[in-house]
Amino acid sequence: MTPLGVCPFPGQAPFFLWYTFKGLDFDYCILCFLVLGGVGLILLSSIFALSIWCRKRGKNGLTQFHQDLEVESKYFGFQVPVFTYAELKEATNNFDPLNELGDGGFGTVYYGKLYDGREVAVKCLYEHNCKRMQQFTTEIEILTRLRHQNLVSLYGCTSRRSRELLLVYEYIPHGTIADHLHGERAAEGSLTWPIRMNIAVETASALAYLHASDVIHRDVKTNNILLDNNFRVKVADFGLSRLFPNNVSHISTAPQGTLGYVDPEYHECYQLTDKSDVYSFGVVLIELVSSMPAVDLNRHKNEINLANLAINRIQRCAFDELIDPSLGLNSDTLAKKMTISVAELAFRCLQLDKDIRPTMDEVLDILRRIQGGEFHQNEKTFDTSASFNLSKSKSVNIPPFSPESDQVALLKKVKFLSSSDTNSEVWISGSTTTSTSE
Repeated sequence: MTPLGVCPFPGQAPFFLWYTFKGLDFDYCILCFLVLGGVGLILLSSIFALSIWCRKRGKNGLTQFHQDLEVESKYFGFQVPVFTYAELKEATNNFDPLNELGDGGFGTVYYGKLYDGREVAVKCLYEHNCKRMQQFTTEIEILTRLRHQNLVSLYGCTSRRSRELLLVYEYIPHGTIADHLHGERAAEGSLTWPIRMNIAVETASALAYLHASDVIHRDVKTNNILLDNNFRVKVADFGLSRLFPNNVSHISTAPQGTLGYVDPEYHECYQLTDKSDVYSFGVVLIELVSSMPAVDLNRHKNEINLANLAINRIQRCAFDELIDPSLGLNSDTLAKKMTISVAELAFRCLQLDKDIRPTMDEVLDILRRIQGGEFHQNEKTFDTSASFNLSKSKSVNIPPFSPESDQVALLKKVKFLSSSDTNSEVWISGSTTTSTSE
């Protein structure tokens, strides 16, 4: 092609216009650039308008997400960051099975990393129905309303209109207590007695805080107690939790929870109280001192539930048959006194009559005293049959879980073995007293 003209532009180097048609003058060159400039301006304006529209739409969508949550939580007025499904899908690498952290009764938990670098645990609820929605909003209500160093932190969630109900928590890297006691991390032997003692204190502190805030956890178990890299406790999973007004004696509701941890009185009478958490925590204490699981079908039929086994051994003062010998029962006098004292406290928590069980505040106080070395051999006789209201061969017939329960199996009969007819001297906390219901 042959250059036939030059269109000068002020302040710029000459721009050479190449064309092949002869006879075209300078005015035509200007006209071409005016047309091209106009088209370009229209394109730029369109792009700018489109970006504003998208931004406004996104803002309105996010506002709608928050409005949805505000409607669900009108009474509590909580606010929580809202993530899109796409964000969390990307954070978990499309919910890669290799990122799966756990698979519980209500959903699967995945490891993820947000765009801002935060490591998170993303819980994906199994079904998007009314029941799951209730569990979804319950966790949000509780974790946005309460703050405690031993409660897991909630980073956010998806909208209730999302294709999936997802909850986003802080990532706790060291697994659960159950993992370390009788799971895949048990071989590490990392839970020494001082660490277990501190776990008991911190868990009790979290539960006492919940009760003081009128919340019953209702699913206290070692699988719901997480540990960070320093073995500090983070209590998690509030999907079954209930608000418990301080002006009522109980809540009438269908039994919910996990086999081996459910309060027998709650299971039989359908009356939920804060003492139901106390019973479940008693099972956790026994797991800490024994390293045994709460339910084991390989044990004798009367001892499948760890609570039954513990009551029998403690009544007979057969602590050597209950306490994990690796904790120093036979080699460390201090560890022996502390583990027996904790077992004694767990025994009080596991009583059939909720009025005999201590409150979580009392449990926390006793644990702190034990941790500080305040225990001694009881000078008075310890009458287990009278003090703890356990008659010989007494059985508790447990009604089945409601159809709404997530349990897939049920041990329909829990048999508490007969108590000893003799009195025994045992190691207990110096502050131990018989507790009555308030």
